[in-house]
Amino acid sequence: MLLSEIASRSALPLPEKDCEIERLATLDSAKEGELSFFHSEKYLSQLSATKASAVILEERYAQRLPKGCIALVTNEPYLKLALVSALFAHTPGVSSDEPLLAEGCEIDPSVRFGRAVKVGRGTVLMAGSYIGDGVEIGEDCVIHPNVTIYHGSRIGDRCTIHSGTVIGSDGYGFAHTADGRHIKIHQLGNAILEDDVEIGANCCIDRGAIGDTVIRRGSKIDNLVQIGHNCDIGENSLIVAQVGISGSSILGRNVVMGGQSATAGHLKIGDFATVAARGGVTKSLEGGKIYGGFPAVELRVWRRMQAALSRLAKKRA
Repeated sequence: MLLSEIASRSALPLPEKDCEIERLATLDSAKEGELSFFHSEKYLSQLSATKASAVILEERYAQRLPKGCIALVTNEPYLKLALVSALFAHTPGVSSDEPLLAEGCEIDPSVRFGRAVKVGRGTVLMAGSYIGDGVEIGEDCVIHPNVTIYHGSRIGDRCTIHSGTVIGSDGYGFAHTADGRHIKIHQLGNAILEDDVEIGANCCIDRGAIGDTVIRRGSKIDNLVQIGHNCDIGENSLIVAQVGISGSSILGRNVVMGGQSATAGHLKIGDFATVAARGGVTKSLEGGKIYGGFPAVELRVWRRMQAALSRLAKKRA
């Protein structure tokens, strides 16, 4: 839609010039014809380099925009993002059509499809599953009973998804008004599973807010795991039961997350790092090391800390 229409419907000032906007995008990924937003100084470098046609931001940052990029000025950029996101949101519905099935698929009669679904050769879809609008599932996958795959999700080849798992549900995103109301940020990205991924039972993998949530090839996820929106789980990672990974966390390749460990959001864990069971990751971690405790530190340090505490407790007993 036209940028002027977006502004009018979102209580933003009308732009000095107009253009066609196709979608919302992050500052670093945006292209011509896309609208982005800025609300945190840690993304200043991305603001000055963005290729977006327009950006929602506070007036004090407008001068940092590249030449030709249109400023939509507001003192509440995050809240305005929530209002704009509603204009681009997927419209849920119950309509369906026949999926495009490749040779050798096995589909239980109780599986329900949305519109424009594609299923690759040799894939098995078991009873009670729902496959939403525009979903693409690769070859030789096994989707166990009662799996839900939301609209737009993409599943690679040779993936296994166990019962009760939900792929592509909305991430937990809300903007807050001055009087304490919570305004939904509609989740416009997708959830992507690359080849040879296995997802356990009763897991929740959120779709991206604007970009995508990605589980990269070869990763194995245990039962009862929550992965937040815009996470990027590196190749061949192992995520054990009851792990919670907060939004926009980036895990390198071959990362191991022990049972009931968790991360804060917007951090990075390096390649071949291991977080022991119940470890709490509150800041980015280097790869190639083993971490434990809360807040997570190198495991050898955590063990010394626990030993020191034990000795102190015994002295005071």
